[in-house]
Amino acid sequence: LATVCYRPEGLDSLVQKTSFSKKELQVLYRGFKNECPSGIVNEETFKSIYSQFFPQGDSTMYAHFLFEAFDTHNNGSVSFEDFVVSLSIILRGSITDKLNWAFNLYDLNKDGCITREEMTDIMNSIYDMMGKYTYPCMRDSAPKEHVDNFFQKMDRNNDGVVTIDEFLETCQKDENIMQSMHMFDNVI
Repeated sequence: LATVCYRPEGLDSLVQKTSFSKKELQVLYRGFKNECPSGIVNEETFKSIYSQFFPQGDSTMYAHFLFEAFDTHNNGSVSFEDFVVSLSIILRGSITDKLNWAFNLYDLNKDGCITREEMTDIMNSIYDMMGKYTYPCMRDSAPKEHVDNFFQKMDRNNDGVVTIDEFLETCQKDENIMQSMHMFDNVI
């Protein structure tokens, strides 16, 4: 039985679509093919790979949310193109592009706004991923407190949801958030 391998777009096309050089894309592709010989990643494989970075916790739900953000075609798989386009935004995108990508990650049902329920799911998944044995110890109420703080800061008109405009405006006025947007600027 022959294995069907996914053939990625040409390097020149990916150089145009991303902020990576040809050489960087070749290195990324080798690593991608090493972990995913078929050239695409399904959600279970993605979760398995991601869990290796968080052995002390349960990264299943956060990896699910991350997978959905990387799966730009909503077809249940992440191709090399999907992967490098998102990675390019995260690592080298403009502040607005990075914030739009983050908003898309948090907007779980993709309806254009972040609800309290969605942010609670995200926060719980982050705390699950960190594990029970963090130092200092996290209170059980910590995820809810983070959600409350998020909505207090972001929900400018107090309608119970955070729109992309509210998210962008608030983030761009917050010095800590702006500094965190530059965290990965020199990675790769």
